[in-house]
Amino acid sequence: IRADDGHLLTNHSVSADQMAKVGRLPGIVNVGDPNGDVTLYQFYDLNCSFCRAAARDVDELIRTDRALRLVLVSYPVLSARSVEGARVELAVRELATPRQILDRKIYAGRGVIDGARALTVAREMGFDQKKIVELANARRITDTMQEHALLGGALKLAATPAYVIQGVAILGHPGL
Repeated sequence: IRADDGHLLTNHSVSADQMAKVGRLPGIVNVGDPNGDVTLYQFYDLNCSFCRAAARDVDELIRTDRALRLVLVSYPVLSARSVEGARVELAVRELATPRQILDRKIYAGRGVIDGARALTVAREMGFDQKKIVELANARRITDTMQEHALLGGALKLAATPAYVIQGVAILGHPGL
């Protein structure tokens, strides 16, 4: 698999059992056509600069391919701050619509995304901060993050963004 610039991307096959596990992960968000003919899973870290850049291409894919089912998988692997931000993001997912999540307000600012910054964005989106903090600290959010980390490790997703599509894992962003 080659990126838009022609460079080879690291990729490998994913078993049918692993594909099924990806589809059953808790805390994932389906965007686009829920019955799309192709499902693309994007594993990302809020603090990954490549993920930020990839978000524009992924948004464009959704706009131009009406039959695409995009599934966003929070995969905070870069730092403790990423974990803090992901906790808030996963809490927001329990209360938000897929369109609100795809809004990408979290990427609008510069710098590191940690729990405090994610809470600020959640508040700006109209969510109750106290409720978000309560949800973010719930055991089920920790369990969700652990499941994402364990499966991501089993899939050998050593970089973000990473994609899983039709039995193939792709490390890095191939471009639009």
